[in-house]
Order: sequence, then structure tokens, then C-alpha cells
Amino acid sequence: MTPEAIAPPPCSSRNEAPTQLPVLPLVPITLPHLPASRAEMDARGWDAVDVVFVTGDAYVDHPAFAMGILGRVLEAAGFRVAILSQPDWKSADAWRQFGRPRLFFGVSAGNMDSMINHYTANKKVRNDDAYSPGGRINLRPDRATIPYCHRAREAFPGVPIIAGGVEASLRRLAHYDYWSDTVKRSILLDSKADLVVFGMGEQQIVEIARRLKAGESAKDLRDMRGVAYAMGASETPPQDALVLPTYDDVKTDKLRFVEATKRIHLETNPLNAKRLVQYHDRQAVVVNPPALPISQEDMDRVYGLSYTRRPHPMYKGERIPAYEVVKDSVTIMRGCFGGCTFCSITAHQGRIIQSRSQESILGELRQMGQDPKFSGVVSDIGGPTANMYEMRCTKPEVEAKCKRLSCVHPKVCKLLGTDHGPLIELMKKSRETPGVKKVHVASGIRMDLAQKSPEYLEELAMHHVGGLLKVAPEHTDPNVLKLMKKPNSEDYEGFAEAFQEASRKAGKKQFLVPYYIASHPGSDLNAMIDLAVFLKRNGYRPDQVQDFIPAPFDIATCMYYTGLDPFTGEEVYVAQHLRDRKLQRALLQYFRPENYFEVRKALLQAGRADLIGGGCDALIPDQPPRAAVQARQAEARRSLGEGRYVHQVDAEGPAKPPAAPRAQPAPDTRPAAKPGPGYRPHRRTAQKRKPR
Repeated sequence: MTPEAIAPPPCSSRNEAPTQLPVLPLVPITLPHLPASRAEMDARGWDAVDVVFVTGDAYVDHPAFAMGILGRVLEAAGFRVAILSQPDWKSADAWRQFGRPRLFFGVSAGNMDSMINHYTANKKVRNDDAYSPGGRINLRPDRATIPYCHRAREAFPGVPIIAGGVEASLRRLAHYDYWSDTVKRSILLDSKADLVVFGMGEQQIVEIARRLKAGESAKDLRDMRGVAYAMGASETPPQDALVLPTYDDVKTDKLRFVEATKRIHLETNPLNAKRLVQYHDRQAVVVNPPALPISQEDMDRVYGLSYTRRPHPMYKGERIPAYEVVKDSVTIMRGCFGGCTFCSITAHQGRIIQSRSQESILGELRQMGQDPKFSGVVSDIGGPTANMYEMRCTKPEVEAKCKRLSCVHPKVCKLLGTDHGPLIELMKKSRETPGVKKVHVASGIRMDLAQKSPEYLEELAMHHVGGLLKVAPEHTDPNVLKLMKKPNSEDYEGFAEAFQEASRKAGKKQFLVPYYIASHPGSDLNAMIDLAVFLKRNGYRPDQVQDFIPAPFDIATCMYYTGLDPFTGEEVYVAQHLRDRKLQRALLQYFRPENYFEVRKALLQAGRADLIGGGCDALIPDQPPRAAVQARQAEARRSLGEGRYVHQVDAEGPAKPPAAPRAQPAPDTRPAAKPGPGYRPHRRTAQKRKPR
């Protein structure tokens, strides 16, 4: 019995199996980029296009970029597609350049939620945008899906608008928005999109195009899997739906928000998920069951299309940071059954692993090897994780009923197939490909699974690590790790020992680079101090620190907002204030002089003065180093110069640069007047005003 043979819950008679994508052989790259301007559209001799894809990212024709995949999939299905990349959202002019689309506008904020793309965990504007040419900022708006949809509607009223991507997917229902510190309603209502396609989208996007071409309306598409839609006030939602607490309930009552979060996440297995309904006043937002997992044959077709694997020429060689990271990588699978509560991958790609065939992957490697610009080094062969390739539940009849959110927490499920054999074989064949000199594994290693295969660890250490291997234990505190749905710290220590032994056998001196998160729900000062001591004892000095960001939809975000674990109802400590988050971040990099005063404050606040001084476990010395004092003075001068006393997200967008300093008046030689009672800074006069 295969998963495809299991009857899914009722949703659409015409969508009980994944949409078959066009069959294309692996052929040499010959096709140019899709049109990104009217001139390029005219050069193809097109009088109109079927679909205009609007994206907040630079246009990169590479399978690691959503617009690259979706554009090529539609093109291969016979549709004319244009890409509108990072348009000026203050006017609808850019949306009109290709003329009226015959079928629909496809809208995405990009590969990331635009707010996470714009702001740090401390709500400061980021200095660069990895998905923009030159890393420039301000090339997309906040909550980009909403203005992009509005401009599309303004440009051509009546053309269906289909929103998708990570931002729309994770905001399809009422959600907590960290940057405004409010519960916001479904993005469907604010964007006025006809549909939100959630998940990866290849199946849905082809079916949408075909059905609209056949004369159906956007309303007719509401029976599809993997879509959400908003109903009019006079419409009646489907009777088979599970009704969630209303928007007004979750906005005003945190217990109802907890209840909604629990219900939503228990309905994410596409093999048994129910349709969901959430009322926003008189309007109902309906979320259909997720799309079924894409088949291996369709995965091969998607990744076998003729990508140029390069940014559009309009960027004239300008560097796009995110592209530089993935340009020589190969995706071998998608999905993740880890179910980490702070991660959106499972929510977006699903828990069921979907893998490409070895022939498809090796074919892509052969094409890369024939490219004269390819260095011969594959930067990564993996996906959301490095070692879940072809792993799946061994009992499909159980998988069809399972509501478990993680297959590996609190322990690895006994029904999970954890055989690393297919992956080991693929790794061996990949490095034997002509034109390939080295194949790195840079995706995150699931350490609890890796320890089940000594052969995999030996293969990894011998051939696929360039001296440093990045891993993500995330924390050391048992309670925090439980809330994260991550293995305990002993699991990391066991993996570290096994990896070092495998490296020794390989005759190599290699090291682990662990990643940790500060300020995750459940993590208090004592937990972070213990983590800092662990780092010192093991000689780890993290160069990069990840601050917890409450992303929409995540379970950890519910904990952050409500202070409760939605699945146990237990109270959870949350570092919500900026001052508390700064202390936790500083503890992860206790060794940096600029963090000295924050670390000292944290230790004294927690009653751990024993870690100040010259003891073995001491994190900082008694006296601040000179560099710490200088860093503090520089920060004070910078803050005063900007006139900003708290980190904030400006209501009108990113922070404006400080105004140019005014010319200084000539010095006043008169005797200084003594300030009288009621003196306040910044007044034109030092005297208190007399009451009228």
C-alpha cells in the first residue's frame, strides 16, 4: 500500500491526486530568462502574457528561487509568463507594462517574509537585503504581499489575483505580528487576493492556470487543495469544516489564541487534515486541506526544467548575496519531519519527505559540470535538512491517520524509516560526476538520525566536510529544548564525539560549528548563563548568534505571545522586553569586549557573581577591558547623534537617516544665566512658562 493509494479527505473530486506536470527530458540549457520587461516581451513576439508573477526578490532563474521554479513550470505547461521583480509599489504603472494578463497575477513577497527580511529581532532595520541586487534595502515594502495585490487590482480590475509564497502562506489565518505587537487578521482580507496558495505551489499553480484558461472563475477554484479564500458576508462556508475561534476571540483572549494554534497545527497532515474556517466579523476565511505530497516523478520534472541558474542580465553582474550562497547547490529533497516549534519549514513544505530520484540529481550535477563558469565545487547537496533523503513512515496506513507534529521528538518514532543507504549511495555517485571536484554538505545535519548510521558519518567526515561542519543544537537547557522539540544536549555531545572519531579515522582534523538561539520561549537568564558556561568549557566562541524572531504561524510564536505552551497549557517564561533580549544575546558572545557590561549586568541580576573574576568558569574579568569602555562610549555617542533612544519600527517604514547637523551659532560670551525652577532640556528658554 502506498501513500498515493490512500484516499484523502473530501475536498475536490478533480484533485484527489497530484496534478501531473509536463514531462520534459533533461536537456542542455537553451532557454533564456522569462521576460522581465515590455521590451523583452515584445522581442518574443508576444502580444500579451497569460500570467504576470510579481515578486519582492531579484529575479533569479534558479530552482532555489520560487519565481524561478513556478515560472518555468508554467512555461513548460504552455503558458506565457512574465516576471515583475521588485516593482515600485507606490504606483500601478509597473503592473501595466505587460498589458492585461489573460489569466492572473501571481503575487509573492519573495523567499522570506518581508518583515523578517527588513528587520532584526530587535526591530532595527537590517543593513542589507540578501535577495536584492547589491544587497540594497528598500526595494520592497513592509508586508509586501498587501501593496503588491492592491497595485495589481488597481492596474487591471477584474483580473484574478493569486497570492502565495512564505509570507502569504504563514499569514493565511489570524496571526500574531511581532513587529506591531498585535494579532492581525488573515492576509486574504487585507490584500483582497482571490486566493492564497499555501505550501510549495507547483501543483496548484498549474491547475489554476489550466482551469482559468478553460473559462472557470476564481470562485470555481475554491475546491482545490492547498488554497485559502475569503467568503463574502452573505456566503455560507462549507459544512464539513472545523470552525476555529474567531478573529475577535483570538485578538482579545490569549487562551483562545492558544486553542486556535493547537487546532491549526493538528490539521497539517495532508492525508487526514480537515478544512478550517475562521470568522472575521461576518466574513469567513476558509483554508482547504494542504496539497498532497508531490510525487518523485513530478519532482524530477520540476528540477529537470531548463533553468539558466543565473540572475537576470538586467542586474549587469551586480551581486545578489542569496544567489551567491546557493548558485552551486543542488536540492535533493523537500519537507522536514523535525517539527521544530520555531521553524517555518515544516509549516510551509510539510512533514512528509519528498525526494528526487538519483538520476535526476546526478543529471543536474552533470549539467553543472559542463558549465565553463562552474568551479567544480558543489556548495551543498541537501535541502531543509541534509540527511532525511528518502526517509518516510514505514507504515502508510498509520501515516494516513497520524497527528504527531514531529517524527523525532521526544524520541525517534519506531515506524520512521531512518535508512541512510540511499543517501550514502547518492553522495558516492555525486563526487564521481565528471566536472565535479568536491561536494560539500552544508545543509543542517539532523544529529539524532546521523548517529544511527556510522557509515554515513564516516562518509561525511571523509569526503563532504571542508574542515568545519555547521550543526544546530540550539540550546543546552532541557526545558527549552523540550519546548523547541529538539533533542537533549547529550545527543549533541554524542554526535560531536562520533564525528570526531569519524574525522580521526579519515585522518583529518575537523571541527563542529554549533548554532544557538537566544531568547527562545522558556529561556531565562539562568538557562542562558548555563549555556555560556557550556560554550566556555568546550572552547566555542560563536561568530554568529541567532535571536529568536516570532514568525507568523509558528508554535513558538504562540508561546511568545501568550506565555503558554499550546499543547500542554503550561506557563512558559518569555523574554519580551528588549533589555532582557539584549542580555541573553550578550551571554552567547560573553567573550566580546563590547558585551562586557551587558554580561556583567546579567550575571549580577541572576545572582551569579561567582562567574565574574578569575575562576575557571568565569565569563568576564572583575574590571572592564579598555575595549569595553570604548565600545560603550561609542554606542552612547551614536545613540545621541541619531536621536533614537529605543529600537523601533517606524510607522511610515524603515528608519530615516539622521538629519544633517545644523550650523553652530557663534559662541555666546554673556554670563550664563542660572536655570530657574521648572527648567527642562530642549526648551527655547530656561524659564518656566507662567500659567495664563
